[in-house]
Amino acid sequence: MGNSSIIQQAIVYIENNLHEELTLDRLARYVGFSKYHFHRIFQKETGITAAEYIRYRRIANSANMLLYTDKRIIDIAVYYRFETQESFTRSFKRYYELPPGQYRKIMGKLTMKREEVLMNKDQAVKGWQLSGSHPFHYKMGLDRKVFHKGTSSGYLKSTQVQSQDEFATVMQQFKAEKYLGKRLKLSGFLKSEKVDEFCGLWMRVDDSLGDVLQFDNMSDRPIAGDTEWNHYSIVLDVPESSAVIAFGVLLAGKGHVWMDELKFEVVDNKVPTTNMDFSVDLLDEPINLSFEE
Repeated sequence: MGNSSIIQQAIVYIENNLHEELTLDRLARYVGFSKYHFHRIFQKETGITAAEYIRYRRIANSANMLLYTDKRIIDIAVYYRFETQESFTRSFKRYYELPPGQYRKIMGKLTMKREEVLMNKDQAVKGWQLSGSHPFHYKMGLDRKVFHKGTSSGYLKSTQVQSQDEFATVMQQFKAEKYLGKRLKLSGFLKSEKVDEFCGLWMRVDDSLGDVLQFDNMSDRPIAGDTEWNHYSIVLDVPESSAVIAFGVLLAGKGHVWMDELKFEVVDNKVPTTNMDFSVDLLDEPINLSFEE
């Protein structure tokens, strides 16, 4: 099992036990690694330590409870393993720049106003476009109730899909010039609900003629059904002849997928690519030309 799979396994465990004690020792034992090795690969894969990940996920869930429940602040703090309300307040202010009580009062009103405004109109997402085989059978938008970090996530969901062959994507594209000759990693957090085919990240590198040089859409490691937030990545080389890099999140068939904290980073050649090499399906030479076999 590769490091990415190990970290995904650990994140599932974390997400299911955020209200329990989660020490580095406990996590390392769960995945069968030494504490030092687990700490190193978790930070390398996600960009933050396991302790920091647990802290901000507890705070993000706390922010959601402040806005959408009437639970007391002290009860939320205790539920997410903070020793005192004061320590919870310090940690909360670090991420949201407001103490929990003020956040509930101020952001609660703003959130209600946003929902009233957006109730009867489609949500546009700055910088993103909706594409695919049947984009009019899907909807994209912002979700301020389900998020991994911060105050919102992006989502893509089916609305009137008729066939499992239909798909849609939220996507962007940008010039490849900055990354020529480098190995590029796209990573982020996804969550799915009732996905009957599959969903996942995708990235494509094209030359100036529009020919595909590198491609991966996670179809060989699909996300399906109901899954909690987890970390996924794609790694592709950007050849010197590249012109455009396109990327996004794909949903095939029916379902709902959320996305948050997408990022790009240049990695060294020790990180294996996930490029889907279609040449392996090519024959060395033609066969059965007389149709006798």
